[in-house]
Amino acid sequence: MNHRIPGVARYLLLLSILILITVSVMGCAADSGSIDRRDILTVMQSSVSLGDPHICSDSVNRLSLVFSVYDALVARDHDGRYQPSLAESWVVSGDGLSWTFTLREGVTFHNGEVLEAEDVVATLERVLDPSIGGSFGTQGVYLSYLEGAEISASDARTVTIVTAEPMADLFDLLVAMPISPASELGRLPDEYIGSGPWRIREQTDGRTIMEAHDDWWGGVPAWSEIHWIAESDPGRRVEALLAGEVDVIADIGLAEKERIDEAGSALTHELDSGLCIIFMCNALQGACTDRRVRQALNYALDVDAIIREVKGGAATRLNGYLTPHHFGYDPGTPAYPYNPEWARSLLAEAGYADGLDLVLDIPAGMPNEAPDLARLMAEQYRQVGISVEIVVHYDRAAYSEMVREKQINDACCFDSSPRSTWRVLREKISSNLRGPWWEGYENLRVNELIGEAETTFDDRERQRIYREIFELITDDAPWIFLYSPTRFWGVSSITMKDWQPRADQLLIF
Repeated sequence: MNHRIPGVARYLLLLSILILITVSVMGCAADSGSIDRRDILTVMQSSVSLGDPHICSDSVNRLSLVFSVYDALVARDHDGRYQPSLAESWVVSGDGLSWTFTLREGVTFHNGEVLEAEDVVATLERVLDPSIGGSFGTQGVYLSYLEGAEISASDARTVTIVTAEPMADLFDLLVAMPISPASELGRLPDEYIGSGPWRIREQTDGRTIMEAHDDWWGGVPAWSEIHWIAESDPGRRVEALLAGEVDVIADIGLAEKERIDEAGSALTHELDSGLCIIFMCNALQGACTDRRVRQALNYALDVDAIIREVKGGAATRLNGYLTPHHFGYDPGTPAYPYNPEWARSLLAEAGYADGLDLVLDIPAGMPNEAPDLARLMAEQYRQVGISVEIVVHYDRAAYSEMVREKQINDACCFDSSPRSTWRVLREKISSNLRGPWWEGYENLRVNELIGEAETTFDDRERQRIYREIFELITDDAPWIFLYSPTRFWGVSSITMKDWQPRADQLLIF
């Protein structure tokens, strides 16, 4: 007997089988949440605490967590450019004082509430509340910019910020201000409710577990969970990566990077950071009030040799107070060359032909290499007749307050961390404002140009102004310009083979 199925019947049978298979696959996908993604991403870094999200901080570790949970009105993209976030568009008035933001429609917070303009107004008011405090002397920094600003909502999707003075770089502030639902602000910093791609499920001192916020306006996260693990020892972070226990490790140095490369079972990435390691000179009193002395302190240092010894070569020499990540940085400005003879000449001209005694303040950590750095600087300064006494401060928070109160000796080791040129100028350079980290430097032309930049909304023209400021400050040497350290990451060659670090060095997934 012929058992073959006729052509049409065979076609119908095959079609039925395909439909059954498709329905079965779709059913399995639906059971798993119908999202094609991996289960858990594990990240290990030195700390995993969010703290209060509205405290001014430039900590990369902290901000990585904050902006996994929260969105701001505007955000930096992978390459560091500003992009719409909770605000989908904005308009600036002709006088540069009034900014009107139109909010993205349908943004859902983790508690199910929908974003409205009043949430933005209430959040920004909390950010500017002086009672919120700050970390390492940053209390009141945001208020110093926006004191007197009027923040209002004209309807559910429109927020207007009217500033007391034009602020062409206002985004430099707004990008750091995470938005919360107004109803949840009273629970901070004990509970974190944002609109970002991740919401917190569990948190201890050593671990923060986040789960995907599948209603995130930016799309469905690629992982179901992120586990952030704190590990203070970089060597143990490397061991965890090589053992396949974690997918990403941060806060590692050159030695750890080389160890990973030698093992060959994981990948490493590196990026020149936006951090400036410098000494700020006391231009209020003492020898460093003299520009020639400050210049001599820069000429007398072989910074390349310092980088080799202190950082193993893993840093980039500064040619001024900014890095290439900063708007208005000028690559054409030459760094101070190592010229001890010229340093001696400048010191003699300033009245120190027979030698100069200086006292340098350093923290025991942040930057951790400060003691070694000061020791090498003292050795090199000795060659030009400068005798250095080093005062080590073990309480980092108290050290920051000392610097803020302008009670330093002749110079102090500091890390300049804001990626905003505008913030660096206002907080550290301008003698009109005398901000928290200003140490007495004064140049009337620099002050004039800072004011001009704040009222210049054309990016090209504002960059030209900032580059003029860059050249003036480099020449005046209010700081001893050292280096920008290289940042390193280790990642799994299996789960993170296509990952690349962001320009702002945040871990945002």
